[in-house]
Amino acid sequence: MDKKERKKILRELKEKKKAEFEKSLPMDRNLFDNLFDYLDEQIEESGCSHTLKITTLFLNENNISIEPVLTWLEKHGGYCDCEVLMNVQNTFEWGYD
Repeated sequence: MDKKERKKILRELKEKKKAEFEKSLPMDRNLFDNLFDYLDEQIEESGCSHTLKITTLFLNENNISIEPVLTWLEKHGGYCDCEVLMNVQNTFEWGYD
């Protein structure tokens, strides 16, 4: 297998992984961006209580089913509000699990 073929296979695998990640999302990707912004603002003002209190508030305010999102966040390293920012947001920015 030559270098060109390996690059093609790696690109296809990355695209497949990204598609699987997107399909696994329990809410729209734009809502995740809004959640990250909301958490950033709220944590800056009041700090992290090491719970998902702010995340839950955001989900309630936006009429989003809470349990599927919290389960998904925890699966991706978001066990509290600041971890959602540090771990989950990085998953969106730097690659897909």
